[in-house]
Amino acid sequence: MNEEQRSYFDKYSVQIEQVLDRLLMQLREMLEGISSDPEQVPFEHLICRIKSVESIREKLAHKGLPDDVDSAICHLNDIVGIRVVTHFIGDIYSILDMIYDNEDWNVIQVKDYIASPKENGYRSLHVILRVPFEGMPGEGMGVELQLRTIAMDCWAALEHKIRYKKHITETAIISEELKRCADEMASTDLTMQTIRDVLKESELL
Repeated sequence: MNEEQRSYFDKYSVQIEQVLDRLLMQLREMLEGISSDPEQVPFEHLICRIKSVESIREKLAHKGLPDDVDSAICHLNDIVGIRVVTHFIGDIYSILDMIYDNEDWNVIQVKDYIASPKENGYRSLHVILRVPFEGMPGEGMGVELQLRTIAMDCWAALEHKIRYKKHITETAIISEELKRCADEMASTDLTMQTIRDVLKESELL
């Protein structure tokens, strides 16, 4: 958390960091506990962020809400963001089942952009959580958990860099090519999942 965030969150800044640290620890323990074999752990890495003050204020203004920290905590679902990058598509839905089974948080909403990709080709599974924490207003801290494969994460990172380039003239062609790349990477994800399933079945025979 930077100084601007600490100033904005004020009395809640320590609690927000504690929520994030606790959530990261719980997720790691949950995922690493699936297997004692490191090769079978279903994620590549976890990354996290606390939403910037500028983004918070823009979102509150867009929703017509008061610009104060209590309003942000009560009404925004992505003050904290965590991304889990997995190896295979199947891992994403296995992790989702485990998230539903955990009583340390409440699942508010699931947005499946894998089953229904965005128009630009974006794919990811978004899970909105509310993590209870003593002393916070409302029903706790809003957390957006994103689950993606390595391929989905790679595409999203590259698309983000390209999208913010200035003075792009051939926007329609670029958007079309980005969508094509997303579809090709999704096809590769499905093929890799099929190969994995075949190998797992063979091991059981």
